Amino acid sequence: MKLLIACLSLGLLISCTSPLEKTVDLKPVVDSLYFHFNKHDWKSMASMYADSALFLDPSLGLKEVVQSKDSIVKKYSELEAIFPNIKDSVIRTYQSGSDVITAEFISIGTGLDSTKLFLPITTIFTIKNGKIVKDHTYYDN
Repeated sequence: MKLLIACLSLGLLISCTSPLEKTVDLKPVVDSLYFHFNKHDWKSMASMYADSALFLDPSLGLKEVVQSKDSIVKKYSELEAIFPNIKDSVIRTYQSGSDVITAEFISIGTGLDSTKLFLPITTIFTIKNGKIVKDHTYYDN
C-alpha cells in the first residue's frame, strides 16, 4: 500500500511539473548584427530587426520610438558619414531568459574633423522569432 501511494504521489508530482522552457541562444543574432555593423552593411544589419522595432536611444530622443528598416539604414548611413571608420567591439553579452540579451561594447572611430570617438555603450535587445523587436541603447551622450 505504501508503495502504491508513493508511486501515485510521484506520478502526480511529475504530471504537475511543467516542462522546462528551452532557451534559444540569442548570441548568434547579436554577433551577426555587429558583424554587419562593422562591415557598414546597413541593409543587412537592418534585416536583423523586425519590420517595426522599438528603439530607446539618446540620438532619437528621450522616449521609445518605432523605427522601420529604412529608418535604421538612414540612421547608420548618417553615422558613417560623420565617422567613416566606425567600428563596434563587443566586450561581453548577457542573456536573460529566452528573449532578452544585453551587449556591452565600445564604439571607436575618427570623425572627418579628426575627432576621436571612444564610447562605451550598453544595449538591451529583445528578440522574437530571430528578429530584434526592441533595441534599448544607453551611453553618456
